[in-house]
Amino acid sequence: MASPAELRAAARTFALSLPEAWEDFPWGESTIKVRKKVFVFLGNYAPEGVPDDVLRVSAKLPQSMTDVLALPFATPTGYGLGKHGWVSLRIEAGVTVALEDLLGWIEESYRAVAPKTLVKALHASR
Repeated sequence: MASPAELRAAARTFALSLPEAWEDFPWGESTIKVRKKVFVFLGNYAPEGVPDDVLRVSAKLPQSMTDVLALPFATPTGYGLGKHGWVSLRIEAGVTVALEDLLGWIEESYRAVAPKTLVKALHASR
């Protein structure tokens, strides 16, 4: 079972491997963007009272949102994003999340946000 820190490192590496993905820190946390649009938030700071061993991820999940929201560590993303398909995950030490699932959610979010030409390029490369 991977730790939250290991999951975060793998998620970040995978997200940045997608076509034209880049990292930004607009609110003091890591956001991975494609062109100018965020497709995944990777919390990299510990808000007051939250231990460092917590991974916070938010992604746009138009296909799997309902299934993912059934998980005990998933909630609709705040700031009105939840009603547009965004889901936030709070993965603590001891919570089991398959790396394959996490990377799949990141790819789903990328496909939902990226321009069609880049999604087509991604599809061609896989």
